[in-house]
Parts: sequence; C-alpha cells; structure tokens
Amino acid sequence: MTSYAFPQPLQRPALLPKTVYIIASGDLRLSANTAGWATQQQLEADFARAVAGFGFAVHRAHDVNPATGHGFIDSQRAGLDVFRGIPTDAPLVVVDAVWQYSHHALAGLRSHQGPILAVANWAGDFPGLVGLLNLTGSLTKAGIGYSSLWSKDFSDDWAVEKVGEWLTTGGIVHDLSHVRDLGALPDTDEVALGRGLARQLQTEKAIIGVFDEGCMGMYNAIIDDELLNALGIYKERLSQSALLAEMNTVTDAEAQAVRDWLDGVAFTFHFGPNDTADLTEAQVHEQMKMYVAAVRIADDFGADAIGIQYQQGLKDMVPASDLVEGLLNNVERPPVFSRDGARELYAGAALPHFNEVDEGVAVDTLVTNRIWTAMGLDPANTLHDIRWGEQYGDEFVWVFEISGAVPASHNGGYDKSHGNRQPAVFFPKGGSTLSGTSKPGEIVWSRVFIMDGVLHVDLGRGHVADLPEEETQRRLNATDKQWPIMHGVLHGVSRDQLMARHKANHLQVVYAPDVETADKALAAKAALFAELGVLVHLCGDVAL
Repeated sequence: MTSYAFPQPLQRPALLPKTVYIIASGDLRLSANTAGWATQQQLEADFARAVAGFGFAVHRAHDVNPATGHGFIDSQRAGLDVFRGIPTDAPLVVVDAVWQYSHHALAGLRSHQGPILAVANWAGDFPGLVGLLNLTGSLTKAGIGYSSLWSKDFSDDWAVEKVGEWLTTGGIVHDLSHVRDLGALPDTDEVALGRGLARQLQTEKAIIGVFDEGCMGMYNAIIDDELLNALGIYKERLSQSALLAEMNTVTDAEAQAVRDWLDGVAFTFHFGPNDTADLTEAQVHEQMKMYVAAVRIADDFGADAIGIQYQQGLKDMVPASDLVEGLLNNVERPPVFSRDGARELYAGAALPHFNEVDEGVAVDTLVTNRIWTAMGLDPANTLHDIRWGEQYGDEFVWVFEISGAVPASHNGGYDKSHGNRQPAVFFPKGGSTLSGTSKPGEIVWSRVFIMDGVLHVDLGRGHVADLPEEETQRRLNATDKQWPIMHGVLHGVSRDQLMARHKANHLQVVYAPDVETADKALAAKAALFAELGVLVHLCGDVAL
C-alpha cells in the first residue's frame, strides 16, 4: 500500500472571551516602517484604552520583529503567517497609523469570518488616514464586509460610542445621506457633449500605458480588463525597465533643453550640496531624461494616458518620477521631439498621467481631459491623497496633498511653483517635486472605483480655500512640507461622511473658472460616465 504524507488541517487557537484581536499592516520599506512605529504604538494604546472601557481586552496577533525593530506586517507572506494564529471568528481590528500595503493583509481578511474593523488616527504627520482609505477601498473591491473608524486619540465621545457600537453589534453605521444616485439629466448642451464623447470613446477606443501594475499594494487601483474594455479603454502593459532603458538613450543636450525651458518660465529648484539629503542638479538632470523618455514611449504605443509606478525597483535606480508626472499633466510644458527631431510629440496638449498607476485615476483623467478640452477649459487635473484636515473658521478645510507633483497651472503657473527634494525615507535617490499651494477657485472632484463587481463613480463640487500663508505653512509642517498642498472644501460633504463613503486613498480634482461653468462641466462628466454604463453617484451639494 502506498503511503502518502497527507496534509494536516491547520489548528487555530481558541477564541479568547471578550477579546479583540488587532493587527498592523505596514509598508514594505523598512525606513518607512521604522519612522512610523512610535506613532503606531501610541494609536494601538489609545484604541486599547477605548476598548477596555467596555470591558474588552486587546490581543495583538503578532509581535515586534527583533530583526527590524517594528511590529508591522511588512509582506504578504508575513500576513499569511500572522493569520494562521488568529481564530477565524475573532473580532478583528486593523490598526493603521501609517501608509500600508493592503495586500499584506488582504489574503487573511478574505477568509476571515469574524467582524472586521479598520481604524486610523486623525493626524497628518504620518499617512494613516491615507492607508485606511486604501484598505477600505480594497476591501470594498474584494467584497469583504468591514467597518471603519477614525479619531485623534479615541477619547472623544463620538469615536468611543462607535467603538461600543462595533463591539456590541459587529458593525458601525455611518451617515451617508450626502450620496444620491444620478437621476434624469437635463436636456442641455453639456449633457449632449458628455454623451457624444462617451460614444466616441467606445467607438474609437483609447489606450492607457501602464508602467507595471499594483503600486504600493493598492489592490483597489487595479481595474480588470473586462471592466475597462467595456468603456472603450485598453491597457498597454509597459515595463519600468523599458523606461530606464529609454532614459539611457536621451542625450544630455535634450535633457538640458527641458531644464532650460523650466528656468525660462521661472520655476524654482531648491538645491543643496548633499546628494543624500538635498536636491541636486544631477537628480534633476536625470528627471529631465525620464520626462523625454516617458513621452517618447507613450508616442511609440499611441497611448492616450500613461501611469508610472515609481516604487519598488525603480526607486532604487533613479530619482523620483513626480516632477515628470506634474509636467505631463499640464498643457503648457517643455516640448519633446521624436528621436529624429522631426515631430513634436503631443504638441500643445497635456499627456495625462495617472500617478502611482491608479487605474481609477486613469479612467478619470482621460475623460476629464476630453470634456474640459472640448469645453475650452484648462484640462489639467490630478489626484491628491486625502491626507488630513481641520476646521478653519466656518469651513472644514481638507489637506489634499499629493506625494510629489501637481500641474503647474493648479498653483497659478510655473513661476508660483517650486521643486523640493523628495524625502529620503521614501525616496532614496531623491528627485524634485513640483510643489506649490493650489490657487483659490472652483473644483469638481471625483473617484472611479469598483464595488459589487462593477464600476462606480462619485462626483461632487467644492472649492479651494484661500488660507493665510502662516496657516498653509502650519499644515505643511504637520504633514510633509516638501509636497504640494490643496486647501479643499467639499460642498455638502462633512469630514466623517467623506471618510465613511470614499472608496480610495485618492481624490481626483480639476478646476473650473467659475461656479456656473463648474456645474456645467460636472453635468457633462456625469452624462459621459452614465452613457458608458458606469453607476454615477452625486455627493453633497451638486446643481445639475
């Protein structure tokens, strides 16, 4: 008789009574996890105190790694190992004070049968809120039930009450009354324009060039081909190694021409002497080569938009891609010519870039560019992280802060923009940002996301507040002062409503010259998405 080594069923520990199990999903980068560990420990202590007030204990499901000195789950394998020690029906909390790679925990969360809660601290010094929104957006895409909660230190009445609600019922109900489904659209020129552009997209089709998918564990930022293709959008899968190879073909003279153009429009670089801590001329020179290389590769494949991941691998080879990304999203930008010099590529137009290869942003930036261009408006649009926010006067003013670059027109021009060295903790090779303070004005905001296996889009209106310089600097100092900032006010959407509803760490924004034009452009955008078959939701105060 043949003898086989049959696998033994996994024996999980018994569920401890009146105990909440917690895990901490973290970054893949050791430097980031090390920097955020003290903040994580404080958040876990604050949350444990709130739980103890209801007679529950907290059990941390994984220890501090003595080799790294932190207690974050820092890989998918580590996450799988941690979940083997968690009872499948345990009340489970993902405590998040930093940016986290959602796929580190997603495999275990998919099969977990107990109630799941994701919590973050309401603070700007580390991107815990950004990490929370990425995780909940990823859970939404995966069809995993969850609740979410946020608080400065889990001592305020609202947060403590919500903790008790989850402990008692296994869920938290948030106010989502600001969201409504799109109804009948008015018979206007803008609605007709949106529908016409949708039909053109589905008939003529478009290509998005994706330089490696899955940036920083953003599972929610990957849209399956079947969903994209139904819109008329197709992926050209590109490699960041090809981008690096193309950079090596760009001459020093071509890179210098881009730099001369930026100097000519009074863009300011903040240089220093130390390559490991300061921005240097050599870093910017490499970024200029990346800019030329990216445009040429986009032209090679006929791409209508591109997205550079710039993370694992590339971050260890060349300076950051952010300055490149900001330039691409602006209509006014340094000219790039074909390799033989015969053609200017994408002349007189932006080449929309979806930062961090977020494909929800890819869809959004593509259609926004086409609508705003058709309406004769500046089509420069960008994502921002939903980083943090505080009340200022009569308004709740968000800190929307992308980790590197915005189109210069959002700051009021290149002469009102500047370049800082990217922080070494995230960007070892440095590179310049395209920073500045976004100008006051009317905006349309949006997010394309996957829920229940289909594409949705949330659309809303807002404006950018004009805060005093000292308040702007205070907010930058409380977050990442090297990065561009937008003082966003969302019309008819409160802090907690946005956090409870938004299915991504990114929010897409585009300017309009006045209230009436912004409302008309939003109507065109709603009509375009609806015509494509995307489920459209209006958020807050929206006039159609």
